[in-house]
Amino acid sequence: MPWRTPRNALFHKLRTPGSRTGFLKAASVCALIAGLLSPLTQQAAAAEPTAARAVAAADHCGGQCSDILPPGQNGNATLVQILLNQAFGTQPDHAEDQLGPYANLATSYSALTDAKINTFFNDASFGVPADQVASTEKPAGRTDVTIVRDKKTGVPHITGTTRYGTEFGAGYAAAQDRLWLMDVFRHVGRGQLTSFAGGAAANQGLEQQFYRNAPYTEADLQAQIDNTVTHNGDRGRQALADVNAYIDGINAYIDASDSGRYFPGEYVLTGHKDSITNAGTIEHFKVTDLVALASVIGSLFGAGGGGEVDNALSLIAAQSKYGVQEGTRLWESFRERNDPEAVLTVHNGESFPYGAKPADPKGAALPDAGSVTEEPLLHDRTGSAATASAAGASATAAKNALGSARRGMSNALVVSGAHTASGHPIAVFGPQTGYFAPQLLMLQEIQGPGISARGASFAGLSMYVELGRGQDYAWSATTSGQDIIDTYAVELCQDDYHYLYRGTCTAMEKVEQKNAWKPTVADGTAAGSYTMRVWRTKYGPVAYRATVDGKKVAYTTLRSSYLHEVDSIIGFQMLNDPDHLKGPEDFQAAAQHINYTFNWFYADSRHTAYYNSGSNPVRASGVDAEFPVWAQPAYEWRGWDPASNTADYTPPAEHPRSVDQDYYISWNNKQAKDYAAAPWGEGSVHRGNLLDDRVKKLVQAGGVTRASLVKAMADAGLADLRAEDVLPDLLKVINSSAVTDSTAAAAVSKLQAWVSAGAKRTETSAGSKQYANADAVRILDAWWPLLVKAQFEPGLGSDLFTAFTANLPVDEAPSAGHGPTGPHAGSSFQYGWWSYVDKDIRAVLGEPVQGPLAQKYCGGGSLGSCRDVLIGTLKQAAGLTAAQVYPGDEQCSAGDQWCADSIVQRTLGGIKHGKISWQNRPTYQQVVEFTSHR
Repeated sequence: MPWRTPRNALFHKLRTPGSRTGFLKAASVCALIAGLLSPLTQQAAAAEPTAARAVAAADHCGGQCSDILPPGQNGNATLVQILLNQAFGTQPDHAEDQLGPYANLATSYSALTDAKINTFFNDASFGVPADQVASTEKPAGRTDVTIVRDKKTGVPHITGTTRYGTEFGAGYAAAQDRLWLMDVFRHVGRGQLTSFAGGAAANQGLEQQFYRNAPYTEADLQAQIDNTVTHNGDRGRQALADVNAYIDGINAYIDASDSGRYFPGEYVLTGHKDSITNAGTIEHFKVTDLVALASVIGSLFGAGGGGEVDNALSLIAAQSKYGVQEGTRLWESFRERNDPEAVLTVHNGESFPYGAKPADPKGAALPDAGSVTEEPLLHDRTGSAATASAAGASATAAKNALGSARRGMSNALVVSGAHTASGHPIAVFGPQTGYFAPQLLMLQEIQGPGISARGASFAGLSMYVELGRGQDYAWSATTSGQDIIDTYAVELCQDDYHYLYRGTCTAMEKVEQKNAWKPTVADGTAAGSYTMRVWRTKYGPVAYRATVDGKKVAYTTLRSSYLHEVDSIIGFQMLNDPDHLKGPEDFQAAAQHINYTFNWFYADSRHTAYYNSGSNPVRASGVDAEFPVWAQPAYEWRGWDPASNTADYTPPAEHPRSVDQDYYISWNNKQAKDYAAAPWGEGSVHRGNLLDDRVKKLVQAGGVTRASLVKAMADAGLADLRAEDVLPDLLKVINSSAVTDSTAAAAVSKLQAWVSAGAKRTETSAGSKQYANADAVRILDAWWPLLVKAQFEPGLGSDLFTAFTANLPVDEAPSAGHGPTGPHAGSSFQYGWWSYVDKDIRAVLGEPVQGPLAQKYCGGGSLGSCRDVLIGTLKQAAGLTAAQVYPGDEQCSAGDQWCADSIVQRTLGGIKHGKISWQNRPTYQQVVEFTSHR
C-alpha cells in the first residue's frame, strides 16, 4: 500500500485518558465485559442457519475458482470483542481465519497440487452449499434481498430479486463487515481524520497526505456525482440509483446496530458513543461520503505521474556538474524512459508511444537553483500538533503526496489456453493493497438483476465487485503508473496569492480544513489543532513556490482524474453486468470507462486479454511531461476545459492492449514498447522479471496448471530480486581474481551458497522464524546501500547522487523502513537502484548493455578498481552485526531478522493480529480456470 502508515495509525495501545500509556488492566476488562454483555451482539441477533441452499447463478468455473483475502472477512468488533482481543488476544469470528492459509503458502507451495489449492485459498464458486450455510438474513426485514454467510469464512452472498434490494443488501453487508473502516476513510477523504479518530502523529500524516492531493469542498464532491449522471445516460442514472440503495443499506445497519448496541466498539473508544447510556451518534452516510472514499482510493492506487519538480532539480544538478548537453544525456540515461532491456507486459513487439521525449522541447519552466520551497499545508498549530513527532509525520506525508509516482504493487500471471494442460486459460492475479486490520478490501458475492459477480471491493465502495469473477470470466488489475499528472508554473502577480491566468491577474482560491482533537481511550494524544490550507488555481493546487528566470511562480499539480474519481463507477458497473460482458472485447470496453491508471487482466474459458486504463491527456506539441511547464495556453492539454477539468485524451487504440498473447505478467513494470511510465527504475532489472522468467519457462514447457502457476507466483514472492538478478554479476567481478582476504572470502562463500540455493528469503522450516542462509541475507541487506553509494557517488558527485536518490530510492528490501511502502508492508523490490547497478557492472565486465548509463561508474570503469570497491564495501557490510542491520522498531527487537521482514496487519481499528512471515504477494488473490462459457 502505497502510504507509510505506522501500525498505530488509529489503534495500537488502548489508553485511559490522563493516565500512563498501556493496555487496559485485565481486571478492568473483565468488569467492563460484565457490564456490557447484556446488549445483543450482532452474532446473537443474526438469524439461525437454514437448510436452504443459497441461490447460485450460472457458474462456469467448475469448482476451479479460488480466492483469499487476509486477515478475515469480519472487520467489525464490538467493544467487548475489542477489549478481549487487547487483553487476551482472542479474535472475533472470521476476523483472521484467512490469515493462516494465506501465510502457510510460503512454506508449502513446493508440494502444491491442484487438489491442494483450497488448503491455501477459499472456494470462490458462486453460492453456498446447504451444509455450509452459517446464517441467512433478510436485512431490515426486506423481502427482495437475502444475505447468506458461509461457515468457513463468513463471506456475504447477497441475492436480490430487485436491483434496489440487491444494492441495499450490498450496503447492509458492507456495514456489517467494515462500518468503522468506512467511517474512517470518509473522514480521511475530507481531511477530517484527526477530529474524528484522534490526533496521533500517524493520523495527522494520513489526512495531510490525501488533503494535498484532493482538497475538495462539499460542492466539489456533489459536482462529481452530477457530472457522472449527466454524461453517462442510462448507466449513469443506474449508478446513482445503485449508490442511493447501497447507502440506504448502510444506514439501515447503522440504525439496527445502534439500537441493538452491537455497533463497532471503536465508536465508544473514540468518544462518539457512550458504552453505558448509548448516548452519541453514528452519522448516517450520504452520497458525497462515497465520493470522498473514492478520492482516497483513486489517489492512492490509480494516479500515476507527478514528481516533475524533483525531476527538474536532478536535471539541474546534472547540468551544473556536466554542462547542459552532457548533463542532459546523463540524466536521460538514469531516467530510463524507454529502456530496451525493460520487462514488458505486452511483449509481442507492438508499440504504444506515450510520454516520449519531444525532439524540440518547448515551454519548460525549470526553477532557478536554490529557489524551490514546498508550499506549507499546516497553519496555526497548537498543542500536540506542534510537537516533533507531528512535524515528522507532516514531512513524511508531504514527501508521499508530492514525490514522483511511487504508487504500485499488485501482480498478475495469465497464461493462454494454448499452453495449459486443460486447454483453458489460467490466471493467478490480485492487488497488493497492503496489510491492514481491518483490511481495506472486503469479499462478497452479489447476484441480482444486471449484477452477477464475486470478489473484492474497497470498503464503502462495494456496490459492485471491483476485482473478481463473473459467471464465466474473471478480471483483476495492477497499478500501471503512466503519467496523468503534470506540473505547471503559474506566474504570480500582485502578491503571492494571485497568478496570471491567460493574461488576467486572477485570485487563487483558498480551501481550508480546521481540525482539533483531544485525548480518548483509543488515542491518548494530547489536545491539539491545526488548519490545513491549500491554494487552488485553474491548473490545480499549489505544491511549491520558486522563481524561474527571476520571476516568482507557484508550481501547481494538475491530475486528469482530479474532480473525476467517480467517473470510473461506470466501468465497474459494466464489469459486473453479465448482459454486457461476454468476451474480451466487452472487457476492454468496460475498462476504457475507468480513468484510474491500472493494468486490467481478463480470462475466460477461451480467451485472455489485457487493457491499460486511465485518462491520458493529449499534451501540446513539444511539451516534455517530465518537467514543469509554463501555465500558458500553448502548453496546456489539448482541449482542456478548466471549469470541468476535462481534456482530449488518447484514444483506446493508443493504450497498451492485447488479446490472447501467449502469457501476460505484471508487477507494476513497463506496459509496452515506447510507453513511458511515470515511475523511475523501469530498466534491466525489475521485480517483473521475477514473474516473467518463471512464467516464460512454464509456457515453453507447456502443460501449465493452476498449481504450477501458483507455485511460480509464490516462488517469485520469496525471491530477493537483488540476489537473484544482480548478485551473480557482482560476484563475477569479485571472483575475477582470487579473493585472499579471509573476511571477504567468507562473505563471498555465504552469498554464493545463497544464490545456489535459489536466493530466497525463507524460513528454515514452517514457523521457525529463522531464515535459511540468514548470514547471507544479512550481508546483502547491509552491503546494498554501501555498494550503491561507493559505486556511484564518486562519479556523480554528492549533489547529483543525492538528487537522484530523491527520484528513486536506493533500496526497498522487506525490512527497509526508508522505502516508499515503509516497514512490515510485504511489498518489496519495486523501487531501487538494481537496474543501475546491473547495467554498470555488466559494462565494467565488458558485456553488452542495451540502453547503457552515460558513463561507467564502478571504479571509474576499471575492473580492478571496481573489484576493490566491491570487496571494500563487502568487508564493511560483513562486519555489521544483525542488531546494526536490523535496529528494531515498535514491532521488533534489534537483530531479529525474521521479525524485521515480517508482515504486520496495521491496525485501523481495535483488533490486532499476529505477524506472518514475509511474502511479496497480492493481498487479495484469485486463482481461476473456467471450464466452459455461456
